[in-house]
Amino acid sequence: LTLVPCIALLTAACGDDDNQVAAGFEDQTLAANSHYTPDATGMETWTSGKVSFVMYYDQMGGMDVWEGITYSNETDTTTPGFASQFAAITGSGKGNAGIYAVAYTAAWTQAAEATFTDGAMAVKGFWVTNSTYAYHSMKDGDDYAKKFGGEDGTDPDWFMLTVHGLDAQGTSTGTVEFYLADFRSDNAGDDKIVDRWTWVDLSSLGEVHGLRFALSSSDTGEWGMNTPAYFAFDMIEY
Repeated sequence: LTLVPCIALLTAACGDDDNQVAAGFEDQTLAANSHYTPDATGMETWTSGKVSFVMYYDQMGGMDVWEGITYSNETDTTTPGFASQFAAITGSGKGNAGIYAVAYTAAWTQAAEATFTDGAMAVKGFWVTNSTYAYHSMKDGDDYAKKFGGEDGTDPDWFMLTVHGLDAQGTSTGTVEFYLADFRSDNAGDDKIVDRWTWVDLSSLGEVHGLRFALSSSDTGEWGMNTPAYFAFDMIEY
């Protein structure tokens, strides 16, 4: 696989020294190698810096069920499957920081959202990588999802994050697309699954009140997307 260290959509730059961090997650507190779970079931809003996030949590049949956005400092980069759903494939936050965000766009929503607490903001971008769960699922396949590229490596598979800019009413005003994995090239050397923090330029969205994140995949079946619907992000900048 060819892994690209920095991808900036629409510009050639990767970050900007003049940017300010709207949410960096180091203002949260966690025990070592853990993730945030609410004390009560239902919808919960939590805030980092100038950004609020929504997480839904419940318990069904003795299992924890969640969707939306949470935060984590888990370091597991090697365990395949559901056990690594809260871990980033980088093993740490951007710049080796401890805490980062994890989004799960569950089958019943296919989206997760962030809202800027001070009103409209000229968002510049954020840093994105795959979850450990999704990375190993795409790299090797699992009981529910295929190995990207197929057995001979020629299947034109892809896993895409779509970021919507939102107005004050929560309506999408524009989108930016970023491939967390891309096997569409005829040249196998171009195939990639993102495994490091990668800058995604959102400046084309202009001033927005929030962001909506949605995932889609070429590996989709009767019940929806088979690729695990997770990604990790850090340092939303404006």
